[in-house]
Amino acid sequence: MILTVVGSDRPGLTRAIAEAVFDSGGNWLESHLSRLGGKYVGSVLVELPEDRLDELDVAVRSIDAMGIKIDIIAAAEDEERSGLSQAIEIVGQDRPGIVREVTSALAKLDVNIDDFITKIEGSAWSGAPLFRAKAQIVLPAGLSTDKLREALEAISGEIMVDFVAEPVSS
Repeated sequence: MILTVVGSDRPGLTRAIAEAVFDSGGNWLESHLSRLGGKYVGSVLVELPEDRLDELDVAVRSIDAMGIKIDIIAAAEDEERSGLSQAIEIVGQDRPGIVREVTSALAKLDVNIDDFITKIEGSAWSGAPLFRAKAQIVLPAGLSTDKLREALEAISGEIMVDFVAEPVSS
């Protein structure tokens, strides 16, 4: 099961979610939780006996009363995928549409995004907004990292792409 979480941030929310999962007989497998736009947001993958789903539902509803919304969604089976799993970092001057441009370049090359984290920070030299993305991607067979770098750097002369030396296994 996947729990999606959005609400007002305060100490103890992650603990409350972890207790609800544990008290329902679940096992916390993986999560992405953060503060975003002044809110506590994220997702949690849990393993849970099917006959205890109602218990988890009741437990998360009690957390909802604390000013957070939690939805429970059935997870899909993980598909076996082919391709090279690769971590990349993209840095460039921020501007409206940069995420659309980056993701369009990836989609045109049939690159799948497994994880995508972005942020805006001030440039060390100019203080101008700097776009930074870290992504875990899967390159289709036959696509070289050189071709991918060229496609991303073609978006703008200000974009730089770095690849992690050792591809991360999926």
